[in-house]
Amino acid sequence: MPSCFKFLKRRTFGLRIGLALAVSSVAVGQESPLPEKNRFHLYLLAGQSNMAGRGTVEDADKRPHARVLVLDQNGQWKPAVEPLHWDKPTAGVGPGLAFGREIVRSNPKVVIGLIPCAVGGSPIDAWQPGVYFPATRSHPWDDAIRRTRLAMEKGSLKGILWHQGESDCKPELAPFYEKKLHELIQRFRSELKAPGVPFIVGQMGKFPDHPWKPESEPVDEAHRTLPKKVANTAYVGAEGLNHRGDHLHFDSASARELGRRYAETMIKLTEWIQSR
Repeated sequence: MPSCFKFLKRRTFGLRIGLALAVSSVAVGQESPLPEKNRFHLYLLAGQSNMAGRGTVEDADKRPHARVLVLDQNGQWKPAVEPLHWDKPTAGVGPGLAFGREIVRSNPKVVIGLIPCAVGGSPIDAWQPGVYFPATRSHPWDDAIRRTRLAMEKGSLKGILWHQGESDCKPELAPFYEKKLHELIQRFRSELKAPGVPFIVGQMGKFPDHPWKPESEPVDEAHRTLPKKVANTAYVGAEGLNHRGDHLHFDSASARELGRRYAETMIKLTEWIQSR
């Protein structure tokens, strides 16, 4: 074997060992090593339970990717494995991890940092400054801003993923959802000093064996028409996805597929913004 090939083989083996050691060191409490700020791309995961994830965690969901990290509950960067969120004991597989894996697959030069901030059951009114949400004993908006600002000390915010709306599908709430959603996007961009950051919304689960209530339609319409009304936004459909048996939450396979759809849409939206 030529000496150059032997060198490359040793180098590749060394890199694999290095990554394995890095992952194992994190398991005992150490924070993951981070790249330079411009190569560390951050994505905020916000909304309610279908963003937090309620799918059953399987073996594949526990295998870390060397270039997909998550900001944990203690504010440290760790290899991303499911569940990413901890909002409720039922937290499981959501779209975030599949999203991160798809993004790094499309761009081998970056490391992805996921910022999990979704809160199960939270209506959009809970996503305002100072609002306390008793069901999880948390402040959804304040916590998301605090954690994202912390993350931005090390990386660059590249997008916000939003999946929420089920809690607002009520006669007294649905007619006002669109206005609140537009205000929320503006508030995120202003508070994080990221006026053009891409913002992507996902469609609520629409399952054949459980038709929507009439109040769901205005919320879905607010999601669908968002790209026509607010700059640098996009919409991801949930067609063909399945629930886990409760007519509300996506099962594991569907949550992963939704994450891939978010990623494909984020890539296209980012390319479009950069081309202007």
